[in-house]
Amino acid sequence: MKSWMENARKPGGEYAGGADLAEHVRSLRRYAIALTGDPSEADDLVQESLVRALARIEEGAEVRNARTYLFSILHNLRVDLLARNARRGPQMPLEAVEHRLSRPAEQPARLRHAELALAIDALPEQQRAVLLLVALEGASYQEVAEILDIAPGTVMSRLSRARKALRDMMEESAVTNLRRMT
Repeated sequence: MKSWMENARKPGGEYAGGADLAEHVRSLRRYAIALTGDPSEADDLVQESLVRALARIEEGAEVRNARTYLFSILHNLRVDLLARNARRGPQMPLEAVEHRLSRPAEQPARLRHAELALAIDALPEQQRAVLLLVALEGASYQEVAEILDIAPGTVMSRLSRARKALRDMMEESAVTNLRRMT
């Protein structure tokens, strides 16, 4: 009885066993899908198995049972792939981590905060005190009125003027920065 490899060769040395391999492709693919759970990865494994089997046959390797030989190659490829992936660590699509790879520059926000701090320092002392107590410390208008010994209406008035002055200074600063950049 001739071996599978002997049957695969034509008299001129060409490979004639395409039909022999083709009869095992469905089984190989089923096994590969069961191993990987991914049809695309399974197809890659089957293709690589067939390529390696044909290459070994061309080199003159003796193959007695094509089915066993192909399944062994596929299994070993899968084991090698798992070992390689374990060494590399988990793989993630770029889209899943893209937002972690880059982030916006912090300088504009820091500059804006520095400009705000300078604008607050430029406020008149009475407005700055009211603004800091309300905005920074979270004090109520009544508490600020008691702390500064002024009427609650005066607190609201000073706070309103302080906020308007800050908006004006920040808008002016932004326009100035834009003009410098162009």
